Amino acid sequence: MKDRMLAGQEYMANDPDLIADGRRAAELTARYNAELDPGARRELLGELLGSVGPNTSIRPDLRCDYGYNVHVGANVFVNWGAVLLDVGRITIGDFVQFGPNVQLLTATHPLDAGRRREGWEGSAPITIGDDVWFGGGVIVLPGVTVGARTVVGAGAVVTKDLPEGVLAVGNPARVVREIG
Repeated sequence: MKDRMLAGQEYMANDPDLIADGRRAAELTARYNAELDPGARRELLGELLGSVGPNTSIRPDLRCDYGYNVHVGANVFVNWGAVLLDVGRITIGDFVQFGPNVQLLTATHPLDAGRRREGWEGSAPITIGDDVWFGGGVIVLPGVTVGARTVVGAGAVVTKDLPEGVLAVGNPARVVREIG
């Protein structure tokens, strides 16, 4: 099931390997969120995430499913309360800024209730370009790509791709103007 999940196919999360991976991520995030020393916290972040660039700061409280599907560029700032549901790949570019309580949600579930009852899940990757800024409380849904230099206003729910260099606000997020 882990191979299916990593390939972006439907899978069942009750797989023993995925349960163990989830437990590992929970233990690492608990340690990360409790750690006060910046050097030790950076080391834990490197152990938790798939990759993390230099000069990146992620404030606790951080939550993720597995961690290894999260790839963060250089010079990124993530404020308190980030939720990174990484059953699918999450790629965050360089010089990205997150306000507090931003959520990147790659998880999907079948529309068919019978398949949900059976425990099937899925995912779609999220990609964030360089120099993006998310205001507080932004939610990004599965399969979305946000182009470089785009700003998403606080509280917006991003349901579809956003181009480069725009300001987007609202629920669902809509482009209100170009910003270059």
